Amino acid sequence: MSTTIEEDAVATGAQKPPTKRQLQAKNFAESASVGVKTLLVKIVSLGIVDAIAVYALFILFAQAEWLIFTIVLVVTALVNWIYFSKRKLPAKYLTPGVIFLMIFQIFVIGYTAYIGFTNYSTGHNADKDQAVSALMSSALERVPDSPTYGVTVLDQGGELNLLVTDPDGVASVGNADTPLSTVDDATFDGAKAVGLDGYTTLNFASVLQRTDEITSMSVPYSDDPNDGALRTPDGSSAYLFKSSLEYDSVAQTMTDIETGVVYTDTGEGAFTAQDGQQLLPGWKINVGLDNFARAFTEESIRGPLISVTIWTFVFAIISVATTFLLGLFLAIVFNDKRMRGRKWYRVAMVMPYAFPAFLSALVWAGMLSESFGFINQVLLGGASIPWLTDPVLAKVSILVVNLWLGFPYMFLVCTGALQSIPEELEEAATVDGAKPWAVFRLIKLPLLLVTVAPLLIASFAFNFNNFNLIYMLTGGGPRDPAASVNVGATDILISMVYKVAFTGQTRDYGLASAFSIIIFILVAIISIISFKRTKALEELN
Repeated sequence: MSTTIEEDAVATGAQKPPTKRQLQAKNFAESASVGVKTLLVKIVSLGIVDAIAVYALFILFAQAEWLIFTIVLVVTALVNWIYFSKRKLPAKYLTPGVIFLMIFQIFVIGYTAYIGFTNYSTGHNADKDQAVSALMSSALERVPDSPTYGVTVLDQGGELNLLVTDPDGVASVGNADTPLSTVDDATFDGAKAVGLDGYTTLNFASVLQRTDEITSMSVPYSDDPNDGALRTPDGSSAYLFKSSLEYDSVAQTMTDIETGVVYTDTGEGAFTAQDGQQLLPGWKINVGLDNFARAFTEESIRGPLISVTIWTFVFAIISVATTFLLGLFLAIVFNDKRMRGRKWYRVAMVMPYAFPAFLSALVWAGMLSESFGFINQVLLGGASIPWLTDPVLAKVSILVVNLWLGFPYMFLVCTGALQSIPEELEEAATVDGAKPWAVFRLIKLPLLLVTVAPLLIASFAFNFNNFNLIYMLTGGGPRDPAASVNVGATDILISMVYKVAFTGQTRDYGLASAFSIIIFILVAIISIISFKRTKALEELN
């Protein structure tokens, strides 16, 4: 009977059921849905990502950055789980975008917000230990009876180290960041240590090439900064230097030995004397809302901030309005089929948009120069008009140049929007006796705004932060001498933030970050309100 069944199965072409291994291979092939080469590329790419992550984890572990270490570890594990899984196909496409979003958007915004609540600025850009070390190093003086220490300059990964032999013949090694530590495996030439495993000994010529770097080194003698540091004038011998400042880690004070003045850690990020004098550099601390309070309460900051904010809104609104109106006018003119050579005119209108904006701004800055500019010297016959140095004329110049730069974009947008409006609507209105102005006002313009309104909002946000034009054309000037921050008559908020953070002798990153948060909130509120307003236009469709 069984033989008959087997024969029937063979006769009918029946096959044996697939094994478990065959099913697994089939499922894997279906989930991959790619060729062998593509699969290998994916595996190699994931291996590179994992290698970079492991390298970063080792560095973060050595620096005890536990929060970032945990984040990198969790994200790496999650990425591997997603890409080795057979059923996470949507996540495989979303993961790269989400990671880049977190790194380049969320992290940047979050870090800026964090800095806005600190005193991070010139003189307060390190932690307390680094500040103490810098203060002690800045006040070093050679000990009069200092013994002579033999020195050999070593290199390890591009970092200079001093191999020191004390008068008792004990060898130790250290660098500017690491105090001296005794070593037992140093190579001696007579009574002086001249080499150490894992380090490269610099020859005489190399020492001469790096003399400035070597002579400026201060190697801490021990973990206690009051024990002083070793410095070498020639790369072959060193002497003990001690600071004129004495640090008390228990009382958290810094005492000037020569004057007897005691500077105390008062929680302000610097050692402060009773008369208010501070020792700088200090260190970075959290200050809460102090930066925002300074922005709105200090008159020397509040006044310029208010004037700059008003000018920013005026600049953005006028720029959007003028570029849109001029672009719409030209689009209507060149959309008329009766005009000959419309293509060539349109090409000419787009030319300003084809050049990089920052280069165009530089060209206009030269043309508007009071002394040798083309406009004054050629068009106005040698006039001396301060287009870029007078507060009012500088603002007018910026608006004119921005109009020249911005109208081609609006011209293109409005041309496309007008051409998308069905001609039947205009013909029907004309048959009903509507005049051209009524057709435009009641039919074309509402339909045009349906398309253009979101772009107008985006253009407002762009001009609200149009840093290139302001910086390249006027540099934000002319300068306001009454302001305690570096700000000028034509500065908008974003250029003011740049100046506070990156120009001048005092760079206040905390205050600049607070300004950035204010800008972010303003643009977000305006965008939300504007988009809600434009929803009413969607009913026209």
